Amino acid sequence: MGKKKAVLIGINYPGTEAELKGCVNDVSRMRTCLIQRYGFNDQDINVLIDTDPSYTEPTGKNIRRALEDLVGFAEAGDELFVHYSGHGFRLPAETGDDDDTGYDECIVPSDMNLITDDDFKELVCQVKDGCRITVVSDSCHSGGLISGAKEQIGDSTTFNRRDHHTITSKSSLSGFLKNSVKVTVRDAFEARGIKIPSRRSRHNKPEDIVVVDEERYQGHRGYVKSKSLALSTLIEILKQRMGRDRVAVGKIRPALYDIFGDDASPKVKKFMKIIFNKLRLRHGGQGLGSSSGSGGILSAVGGLAIDFLKLKLENSGADYAKPAMETKVESTEEVYAGETNRLMPRNGILLSACQTNETAADASPYGNPSEAFGVFSNAIQSILNEFDGEVTNLEIVVNARLLLEYQGFTQSPGLYCSDDYVNVPFVY
Repeated sequence: MGKKKAVLIGINYPGTEAELKGCVNDVSRMRTCLIQRYGFNDQDINVLIDTDPSYTEPTGKNIRRALEDLVGFAEAGDELFVHYSGHGFRLPAETGDDDDTGYDECIVPSDMNLITDDDFKELVCQVKDGCRITVVSDSCHSGGLISGAKEQIGDSTTFNRRDHHTITSKSSLSGFLKNSVKVTVRDAFEARGIKIPSRRSRHNKPEDIVVVDEERYQGHRGYVKSKSLALSTLIEILKQRMGRDRVAVGKIRPALYDIFGDDASPKVKKFMKIIFNKLRLRHGGQGLGSSSGSGGILSAVGGLAIDFLKLKLENSGADYAKPAMETKVESTEEVYAGETNRLMPRNGILLSACQTNETAADASPYGNPSEAFGVFSNAIQSILNEFDGEVTNLEIVVNARLLLEYQGFTQSPGLYCSDDYVNVPFVY
């Protein structure tokens, strides 16, 4: 039996326009759960939060380092676990190529140094055989966070919220929900021996509030906020960090590279390598790597940004371009938004708060930050509290869908993994 190791990331973005309230609470509750229910050792849990300077700050650089260490030092038999609670973001295409029409689903570190779905996929593909990594992402647009992972519960599983009927076309769900097609959400829970607690239930501790009725949330003390970072908010925060107005729609990746350099997302550095090659070819220099098919990329980036990059190259030379130029790029398509690598991550499991095109919620029934939570994280804890013994990945996600639907939230949690991991325990 190997070790159990975890990285827990909670980001509240205090003092910014992006501020949330419940994300740090989410990872605190998960840490307690991992130790008390699943036998993790505290020293094997790496917590990154942005509300306490005694913990590692969840910057892009620090998050990637923590995840790389988690995977890199793992041995066969190890159980790896990641919980992220924070903003999600959909980074639109910026190359200008006709075939580049997708989005990069990203998590948003405390410093706005975005980490893309392809970055997560590369990490998960490095997990050694004999290990598995479970990723819980309580963020918006999280259904695509591990690019290329097989959908087990996703867009093809829907719920009719008008009458609480369950509809499914997934064979993996048919056995579990075969008697739930014409039953209410409460009946579906009780059929599994799961009681839905009321506000006054003795079973619940004060911090484990589960049922969220509309009246409590719409009251003057209630709080609900989307965990989707607006493009305009990201641009304004990056402008503040850069101290200038060169950040604009269509120029996010060059701005991220200029701010963070070698610490930027690997996919951002791939994008910049294509730009630098094209710039050098345009001005008679020799490209340092593949630039095939990148004709539209300069016009898409825009004149002011190109002039700025040219000036940077003239003043700093190869040093400025070095982080990008040292990044391996096989073809221009690798920088396209959306899935570019068809390799299936074998040893990864993603439990997402919602689908790729959906938003997730940060909430507190009473408006008290100490009681705030991500509603998906809260659903997981509520389900675990109601189950004795093992709970499978399938049971977590199906019951989270039912519970959030019962509470009135429109987000639909998802499960993405190989067939082998659908009915295994959520954590061993």
